[in-house]
Order: sequence, then C-alpha cells, then structure tokens
Amino acid sequence: MDVLFEPVTLGALHLKNRIVMAPMTRDRAGPDDLPGDIMVEYYRQRATAGLIVTEGVQPSAAGKGYWRTPGIYSDAQIEGWRRVADAVHAEGGRIVMQIMHCGRVVVAANRGFAADVIAPSAIPCPAPVPGPDGVPVATDMPRALDAAELPAIAAEFAQAARNARHAGMDGVELHCASGYLINQFLNPASNLRTDEWGGSAGNRARFPVAVLAAMADAIGGDRVGFRISPGNPYNGMDPADPAETFIPFLRMANGLGLAYVHVVDMNLPDLDTLAVVRDHWFGAIIANNMLKAESARELIAAGRAQGISFGRAFIANPDLVARIRAGAALAKPDYALLYTGEAAGYIDYPAMAAGPVS
Repeated sequence: MDVLFEPVTLGALHLKNRIVMAPMTRDRAGPDDLPGDIMVEYYRQRATAGLIVTEGVQPSAAGKGYWRTPGIYSDAQIEGWRRVADAVHAEGGRIVMQIMHCGRVVVAANRGFAADVIAPSAIPCPAPVPGPDGVPVATDMPRALDAAELPAIAAEFAQAARNARHAGMDGVELHCASGYLINQFLNPASNLRTDEWGGSAGNRARFPVAVLAAMADAIGGDRVGFRISPGNPYNGMDPADPAETFIPFLRMANGLGLAYVHVVDMNLPDLDTLAVVRDHWFGAIIANNMLKAESARELIAAGRAQGISFGRAFIANPDLVARIRAGAALAKPDYALLYTGEAAGYIDYPAMAAGPVS
C-alpha cells in the first residue's frame, strides 16, 4: 500500500490518509470576519485530505492584521465555522483550526475597527504588509505587552480553542511561525524583554508554552498541535541559529501531551531541521515545504514524519488526494487571484476528469 494512503493517528485525530492540507490565508471572510458560503464550499471541496488545517484565524479583535481574515471570538463566527466543519465532516474529512494572532504584523486599515497593536517589545515589523487594496504599506508601531497582561492573552487563545471545538472542529493548531505573535516571543529580533519572558531561549519560549498549556487545558492536549518554521526570516524574524531557539521550546512542549508539531522545513544548508525536531520532540511530526508526492513518501517511509502537508498544490487541485493516487498532473493556480476576496480563483478550480490528466 502507498504509505501516503495509510491511516494514521495524531493524538485524538484519526486520519484516513497522511495527506494534510496546510493552512493558507486566502482573505475570503465576510463582514465581521465571518466565514461565508464560499469558505464552506472551499473547505468541503478539499475534504478528501486526511486532515485540513484551516487558514489562520484570529482569537480576538487585536489578533487581526490582514484584510478579510476570519475570527473565532463571536457567536456568529462560531456558527459560521460550524457550517465549515459540518461540510467537511459530511465528506468524511477531519479539520482543525489554526489559531493565529498577528501581534505586531498589523495594518490598521485591514481591521476596520480600533484595537491595540501588541508585541513582546515595542519594535515594529520591518516588512511591509498588504493593505485592503493589496499594496504593501508599513505596519503600525506596537506597544510592548506588560507582563500582567500575558495571562489574559493566553486565556484568549484557550477560549478560541474552546470556540473552535464548539464550532465542531476536531482540534486546533497554534501558529508559532512566520513572524506572528507567538514567533515574536520566540525570536531574539522581536523579543528584547529583560523580564522572565525574554532573554534566554528558554525564557523566550515561556509564553508560547504557556499558551499551548492553556489550550491543552481547555480542550485536551491530544487535540492541540502547533506549527513552527525554524530559520524562516519572514516578517522580520532573525533566522540565525534556529536550533538554539527551538530546541528549548520543543523540550518544554513535550510534557503537554500534544497531538503533533507541524514543521515548515526551510531546507537550511547547515541544519537538518526534521532531524533536530525528531531528536527533541517525542510526538508526531507533520512535515511541510515544497514537497512532492515522491519526497513525501520517502519521509513517511523513513519515519521522519507521520504526515505531510501540501499548501500551494491544494489551491488549484481540490482533488489533490485523487491526483496523487492516480499519478495525475497538477493544475497550476492563478496567483493573481489568491487574495481577491472573491469566488474566482478560490472555489472554481475543477476536479480532474475521469482518469489521469495530461
């Protein structure tokens, strides 16, 4: 049997195959950051994946940084996501919600409401971020969080996890990558704190671990995963010495009984990222980044990962699982339509005709 189509269990998550849909921001939420009809259809179309990880979803108003990203902090948002979860489950799929707080990666015009821009330290994101018209602009200056505020922020993540489960999600994934709030605490370029939440790599990992612990307490650790991207410079992260940053984090997270770690392997020339994770993380691994079907099979067969996530390949191939099984060619997405907020380039990619396509 093809190893990609073997079932696997990650904590409480029982997957029918090892093909995971990676989280991808697509800017399709409606007014009040609600998931609408096209989001229901988008995820339903891709439910043959062993697991879907949703786009990043903000746990609070202050967590929003991009245009038309969905939330999970209001009753209406919970009901919107319930329609998504129900549609995926009706197709026999499994789905977890990625919880993403942007921290300092904020353009105020993307929000449409007033809310604090917060970060570990008062250092702006050096990278511009697209505004509502798609043109990149400078981000807003954040204020440094007071230590006394951190328990309430962790509680927001825990409530988001509860809300996700109330919406019918099978679990949650904490976004600890790509320069967002949790990564900002981990990284020495964005965390210049001198209290117990900054300084050493172990101290910088304390808040991320506290958030994971709060989420695990809320819904059970076996329904919580987390995503990391060691060495990724995105959104102003210092890529130097990622092992020094992430080894303490992995070791500290080991005791929480979590479902998996989702690893974006940056293919660093001087670091075997998956080997480092395997040496210091005792749970399941989902591997990601520019993998093809054959390289995915090799990772599974070698025991280096228990699941493989695909991102771009799922954009234009809602039937990616069937195409991989058939050895069929993959359609290519129209990148100009990634973030338009419309149905075009989102739910109008067709499944392949019967049999392999050329």
